Amino acid sequence: MKDDGGLRVSGMRVRYGDLTAVDGVSFTIGKGEILGLVGESGSGKSSVGRALAGLVPYEGDVTGAGPTQMVFQDPYGSLNPRLRIGDAVAEGLGRGGTRAVRKAEGLRLLGLVGLDEGVAGRYPRELSGGQRQRVALARALGARPSLLIADEITSALDVSVQGAVLNLVRELRGRLGLSVLFVSHDLAVVRYVCDAVAVMREGRIVESGTVEHVTEHPGHEYTKALLDAVPRLR
Repeated sequence: MKDDGGLRVSGMRVRYGDLTAVDGVSFTIGKGEILGLVGESGSGKSSVGRALAGLVPYEGDVTGAGPTQMVFQDPYGSLNPRLRIGDAVAEGLGRGGTRAVRKAEGLRLLGLVGLDEGVAGRYPRELSGGQRQRVALARALGARPSLLIADEITSALDVSVQGAVLNLVRELRGRLGLSVLFVSHDLAVVRYVCDAVAVMREGRIVESGTVEHVTEHPGHEYTKALLDAVPRLR
């Protein structure tokens, strides 16, 4: 991965009481790169994302992260059901600016994620899962992050919708120069959207490299087992 001012994580540890969820994890994400962090449930991958987003304490060194935003698996749970979509996106802009300016910026962000202006006046319950995930992305982008953490953002979506959201992530990376940590249990999804991958097991990274190398020439038995669970990658 490139050393061009992107994120660098060294020796990260996350503990919940006596449980060590992340044990000495190190990786880098170059500016404009998408790193897939993949592993089974309980491997510690989501804890890494939450630590980088400031949601849980951690030990170790993190440099170059810049402003960071996290988008979660369940977009409905992350949106206030009482707020119209336009107001929900405006929340991500922080304070300041006139109402008209904030409204215009909210509409611009909705357009950036492929939603039309009519969505702004609707409530989360009136949108599909894919539309709600786009809203969550728009709200996150309102903070102008340099690092976007996407935590299982397609796992709750229909297969027919997943591709569109993945394409959107790649498009946003290209247009905005975002660095992305893409957390997933699905190596097929990671191979499609990511430049590089780090495989986690029991709180540690057991293998990392470019997506092509890791998926075509896995060196660790755990990676091979994950690939065996996704026959279409072989």
